[in-house]
Amino acid sequence: MAVELETEAAGSGSGQQLALAETDIKWDRLDKTRFHIIGAILFTAQSALIHPTAVVKTRMQVADSGLSHTSGMSVFKHIIRTDGVSGLFRGFGTSAIGALPGRVLALTSLEVSKHMMFKYTEGLYMPEATRVGIANAVAGMFSNLVSCVYFVPLEVICQRLMVQGLPGTTFCNGPYDVVRKVIKAEGVRGLYRGFGLTALTQSPASALWWGAYGAAQHIIWRGLGYGDDLEQKPSHVEMVTVQATAGLLAGACSSIITTPIDTVKTRLQVIDDYGVGRPSVMKTTKALLKEDGWRGFYRGFGPRFLNMTFYGTTMIVTYELIKRLSIKQH
Repeated sequence: MAVELETEAAGSGSGQQLALAETDIKWDRLDKTRFHIIGAILFTAQSALIHPTAVVKTRMQVADSGLSHTSGMSVFKHIIRTDGVSGLFRGFGTSAIGALPGRVLALTSLEVSKHMMFKYTEGLYMPEATRVGIANAVAGMFSNLVSCVYFVPLEVICQRLMVQGLPGTTFCNGPYDVVRKVIKAEGVRGLYRGFGLTALTQSPASALWWGAYGAAQHIIWRGLGYGDDLEQKPSHVEMVTVQATAGLLAGACSSIITTPIDTVKTRLQVIDDYGVGRPSVMKTTKALLKEDGWRGFYRGFGPRFLNMTFYGTTMIVTYELIKRLSIKQH
């Protein structure tokens, strides 16, 4: 995504070769119907691959029993032993089906806002890498803000299904029972527990991720000796490798910075009883400090690090593939 020229590259080569300027495909070149249909299919498959790490991470962050002080592999084995393989996919059906409209919203807002940022910065005198980084960062932040409205309630539902039976949680018989019990206890605002924390933290984190991805890809391309001219053309294999590596680096960077906030948010969304009334950010933070000190904020860091680096790699490769498959046919 990072190395993009605003003008279309004429004569971009043939066969398996692409000009470096063509490694990012703009919104106006996409067949929107194909983009959303292919995106829904491939992103659902991609999310299935990483869902078990999300389940392990969530259980480690929430439990105030022995689970929270064991390794991610131990929690993984515990889930297999007690719930079988299906336990690793708790909440996946709800997440996969429920996320489809949200993905359309997120992908559209990301691409449209990025396209607009490129247009608005077209006349500004700045290095291309800086321009691309700014456009990606703003688009990532805006897309996250828009999609939070949809995804926070879905996340609350899915995480409650993931932690069934753990101390402090309410047992629910499926996603509809989760919605019914949450609304009965707290009204609609119960489905938006952690919304402010999510919006205030994940939006900058999203900007960080996309900015890091753009910067990493730009540095890698330059390190390999590629420029903006059309004489040097990376192959498809090179392009996927560079994008995957940049996605991995962006995911690793983001996970290190955002895990403490994610731990507080996760517990806030699923714990119902600290014995002191309705949970809040402050109550949740104090409870976490009391239980395990500052290291408690990095509960589940291993699975989350794996989740975000693997997600960053597979997501961006899938995302770029979706765009290449969705180019308008002339």
